[in-house]
Amino acid sequence: MPLYEGRHNATNKIQISPEAKNSIVMGEKNCIRRIADDILEAKGAVALDGWYGVDFAGILAELKELCTEVEFIPVQSVYLPMEKIREYKKEYITEDPSFGYCNMDGRIVDLTDPEKMKDLKSRLGKGVVVYGYGAAIPELYDFYARTYYFDMTRQPLLWSMWDGKLIPFALDQPDPQYDWKEYYYCDYYLLHFQKHFIIEKMDYYVEAVKKEELKILPKAAYDEVIRTMLKYPVKEVEIYQPGPWGAYRYKDFWDVPGLECNAWNELAGPELSILIDVDREEQLNLPFVNLMQYPDKLLGRYLSETYPHLFPLDAWLDDGYFPDKQPAERISMPIHTHPSTDYVKTNFNEPIGRYETYYIAEAYEGANTWMGFYNDADLEEWEAKCRKSNNHEVIGDWKDYVCNWESNVGDLYLIPPGTDHGHGGNQMVLELDTCPSIAGTEYSFFSYDFARNSWDDKTKTMTGKPLNMQLDHSFRVSKFRREDYVDKKLRAKPSVIKWTKEYYIDRYSSVPEMPFEIERIHYQHKGEYDTEGKYCHIITLTVGKTARIYSKNNPEYGTQINLYQAAVIPADFGEYVIESEGDGQHTATLVRWKKG
Repeated sequence: MPLYEGRHNATNKIQISPEAKNSIVMGEKNCIRRIADDILEAKGAVALDGWYGVDFAGILAELKELCTEVEFIPVQSVYLPMEKIREYKKEYITEDPSFGYCNMDGRIVDLTDPEKMKDLKSRLGKGVVVYGYGAAIPELYDFYARTYYFDMTRQPLLWSMWDGKLIPFALDQPDPQYDWKEYYYCDYYLLHFQKHFIIEKMDYYVEAVKKEELKILPKAAYDEVIRTMLKYPVKEVEIYQPGPWGAYRYKDFWDVPGLECNAWNELAGPELSILIDVDREEQLNLPFVNLMQYPDKLLGRYLSETYPHLFPLDAWLDDGYFPDKQPAERISMPIHTHPSTDYVKTNFNEPIGRYETYYIAEAYEGANTWMGFYNDADLEEWEAKCRKSNNHEVIGDWKDYVCNWESNVGDLYLIPPGTDHGHGGNQMVLELDTCPSIAGTEYSFFSYDFARNSWDDKTKTMTGKPLNMQLDHSFRVSKFRREDYVDKKLRAKPSVIKWTKEYYIDRYSSVPEMPFEIERIHYQHKGEYDTEGKYCHIITLTVGKTARIYSKNNPEYGTQINLYQAAVIPADFGEYVIESEGDGQHTATLVRWKKG
């Protein structure tokens, strides 16, 4: 699953106090020297904790040269044998080939040996450093004089995992048996809850995305950065992914080295990172979810209390432009559906289902969307054909079953769980969806992908293996919605909810099961809106060239976005202005929760 990052106009420029700004240590040598000095000066043991993917081996090699009399103890020395850890994880990895069961109640201590823990505690004192994932778990925290937390953004970690280079719990080298489900359904949660514990108690936060670009933030400076970021609209570092329906409109907007086709790019969501300019020589690069340290400010009280630890919204841009006419089997997404909240809670231990919308941002000749089934389609026959094919045999008459809808700019398709659908190509789709998972896992159940080859990113050709289907899940959750239902209920229509001489806001119709609203701000030069202190907005410029978004009461708190770029506006932001230069109409499309 190749991913590419795009940092175009992604920097968030903020102002923090001179004390906080000047306390940040930047650069590998400076950071190693500072940590070494702290180890030598500390009156007790020191913990170097962190997330998967941190280059602890490289960092420790340099620290040991400066701390020759210090004992460095790897925390993996207290872990259980690997066979017991693998047994522990079976419950979460499950037999399902595509999904697992989230380890919401587990903690890192579950993987440790009580006797080894007791022995380690007896050894902790001045001149001792414990390092690695879980070095400062609650059961050890009180034994340290200093704690450091080394953090990693998600995309470099995934690249390391896919390349077979990730070192998991209890090991000091990569595990060739390590599976992505171990990370997404077990290890992620162990790491997440440890980070949630230590981020409030640490002495120092270390940005450790790249060893050669280490940055140390004292706890007070780190907290000030996070609190200050929540006073601004937040831009994220986008990710791009090629795929079997990958298209080429992206080339007109972004230069992404190595990306040869684009199925979609994520504009906003919990798995992305943020770049922060604090007026130092280098920018900070942190996981976006670090802002969840203050969930009420980011999401509002209702969401933070209803879905603890979860940032429940995503924004994606699905490419669909082809310079030459292509068959539907090349330009369409797989026919697929998504699960409800009840289904993911029962089967995967996730907090909320996958609820989607397709907003048509651009429409070209032949723009279309697949959704629902024709009124006269034999759906038992359709299911039988999908199961027989299993995406290995072509279903020649598939178009006789799946309903096709002509699209135009501004159309909105509501996609509640159980709705069979797929982007049909020849259009640019802004997807505004729920994110069901704290780990960012996306639940799509494929039923048919035209028995085509997928994308091989090494050869940059469509010669990869056909995608795997999730037929049992797909047909279990499908509502088998018919053409008439889709036309009446799921082809949303906008209604004006506020009109002024400068701008107006409209809101699309919805159905009760959809948990969020889709709204638009239309303006010539300037529009206004309000988070009301309880609604987080993800806003995307869908018509225009650029827009500046800033607080109405404190205009210095603002950012600038480009066409098809999103910003997350914290619930605590309040009244804001969106403003663009130049003549002509501008439109910003946003998603927000219905309840607040």
